[in-house]
Amino acid sequence: MTNEAREKGRKTPEEILSEIEKSERGYFKLFIGAAPGVGKTYMMLREANDMLSEGIDIVVGLVETHGRRQTAEQIGALPVLPLKEIEYKGRKFKELDVEGIIKRRPQFVIVDELAHANVPGSKHKKRYEDVMEILNAGISVLSTMNIQHLESLHDTVQELTGVKVRERVPDWILDEANEIQLVDIPPEKLIERLKAGYIYKKEKVEQALQNFFRPGNLNALRELALRELADDVDERLEHYKEEVGLDEMIGANQKILVLVHYGKNAERLIRRGWRIAQRLKTDLYILNVPSRPVDALSEEERKKLREIEALARALEAKFYVRAKGGRRAVDVMIDFIKEHGITQVVIGESARSRWQEIIRGSIANRIMEKTKYVDVLIVADGVER
Repeated sequence: MTNEAREKGRKTPEEILSEIEKSERGYFKLFIGAAPGVGKTYMMLREANDMLSEGIDIVVGLVETHGRRQTAEQIGALPVLPLKEIEYKGRKFKELDVEGIIKRRPQFVIVDELAHANVPGSKHKKRYEDVMEILNAGISVLSTMNIQHLESLHDTVQELTGVKVRERVPDWILDEANEIQLVDIPPEKLIERLKAGYIYKKEKVEQALQNFFRPGNLNALRELALRELADDVDERLEHYKEEVGLDEMIGANQKILVLVHYGKNAERLIRRGWRIAQRLKTDLYILNVPSRPVDALSEEERKKLREIEALARALEAKFYVRAKGGRRAVDVMIDFIKEHGITQVVIGESARSRWQEIIRGSIANRIMEKTKYVDVLIVADGVER
């Protein structure tokens, strides 16, 4: 929203068009859990059966039962649409039939496991993209996901659990949901379910208990889920307050900048900056100042730069590359900070020794010396020194 529109309590043309577009879309309800086995799919199917009994035209587009008898039984009387068969590397796989669903045009369709990556050859790479197409066709969707699949939580979850989550969804998916329901279960109860064979097959239980399903991991994931949903509620409340003119958006004047290079820490820094920006409800900028001209970078460095840019797009951040032009990199950064009115800067730990920093000066100190009202957050890279 522009400053003028905000001051007068009006919506911008872009916001009005967005609301019109959403009014023609389907209703999107998302069931979120802290870990596998908490009962998201079970709860979704139970609600779907209640809707069916009330005369609502609701069908199963795809449900992942993972061999769980209780989940399969919960499908009950729900009509199940056939899946689409796709051949890949000589094998046949079954995926969600988006075209079939749109042709059938039910009021609601169940699409389980939003973060799933589709088999190559499918219409979309990710299942959440399938869901967006179905919603845009005016069909409502019930879906599920675990909190660890959120893109911005990737590093946090890996640090907490030691597990690298490969299937992820962009965080804006939460904004697209009309309703989010947290399916919560105490870690002790979840471990009981695991031991009883309700989540994985017996031969996988002990390995799961020693890794992902450790009590500390489950407590941390549960806290993440509760906090994420609380943040979502706060954001929706702030959006409502802005709409009716009750209050200004918090953090409207804040701007976050993440300074990145080509190290393995880049994605971690970007996700940390994104979460800060989301909590302050403000813009995120990402800046790379190459040590040499872009056309002189190695293929590995160029690949890393493309990966950084792709992550920036996924998180809807503003990505910039600024050449040094014979100047010191830190001076280019400072000019960017002043030009864009940045208020918080996120940088990684310096690879320099303490002695080098004393002689040459650190980037953080230089930024604080040459700018006003700018906070600098230095994120540890997790490597012992």
